[in-house]
Amino acid sequence: MSLKKKKVGSYPNAMIIASLTAALFLIGFCGLLVMQSKKLISIIKQNIEVRVMLDKNLDSAQVKKIYQNIIVRPFVLSIEGKPQVIFFSKDEAAKEFISDTKEDFSAFLGDNPLHDSYRVRLQEDYFEDTKLKKIKTELEKNKGVFEVVYQENLADQINKNLTKIYLILATFAVIMLVIIVLLMNNTIRLALYSQRFLIRSMQLVGATNGFIQRPFLKNGAIQGLISGLIATGLIIVLQQIALYQIEGLQILQEYGKLAILLIGVIILGGLIGTASTFQALARYLRMALDDLY
Repeated sequence: MSLKKKKVGSYPNAMIIASLTAALFLIGFCGLLVMQSKKLISIIKQNIEVRVMLDKNLDSAQVKKIYQNIIVRPFVLSIEGKPQVIFFSKDEAAKEFISDTKEDFSAFLGDNPLHDSYRVRLQEDYFEDTKLKKIKTELEKNKGVFEVVYQENLADQINKNLTKIYLILATFAVIMLVIIVLLMNNTIRLALYSQRFLIRSMQLVGATNGFIQRPFLKNGAIQGLISGLIATGLIIVLQQIALYQIEGLQILQEYGKLAILLIGVIILGGLIGTASTFQALARYLRMALDDLY
């Protein structure tokens, strides 16, 4: 009965690939959450308006002059070359107020006390309380502007919460990365245990460490790349299910950044597989003969 020869660098792959795939999937999923939460916050910021209330009894020329003065400001958001500044008449404001509060003030006031206004959407970089206060002061200096209003403290609250989210996800990703390295070192070390005598035999016949390591490192890199590919496949499947199930999620998708994230996961898998194999293999290359038993 012939004995089956062991091939250098070959050892059970399933457990290693499964462990690394799970860890890479979690890291990639964290990256996807960060990417989409950042896009969501960006959309929220761009849709928050500063309201420039106008004095009453302005003529059309004065109203137009104020508009021209606003649109040249660097903080005004422009989409496809069109400044996001919208005129909102006091009648429209009254209808909006009645719709929101379900109370018709015109029944007992007899007049519309609201003002015509411009609703200005801002560049994302200006979404800070200190900058918003400067914008308010700057716009209120214009002749014909009655008051500039915005939701105070909202910017700081959103920015603080966003920082907390990023910190939590980053901490989780770092913890996962440390767990991966420790887990992979132990898993690969156990897998290499069956080849410890083959490694020693190659050393005894004069094989260099580099020659011995080469097939193992190649196998580790392949395992990492396969794990990365499986993890990216799972992320794509999860994303497509979410797009199908959650209405409006499509606007958060940035496919260019998603491609970079997925490529990064695959590369990270290859690097972890190679580095963990190198680390685990170094132990057996330095091990004394008595310790092999």
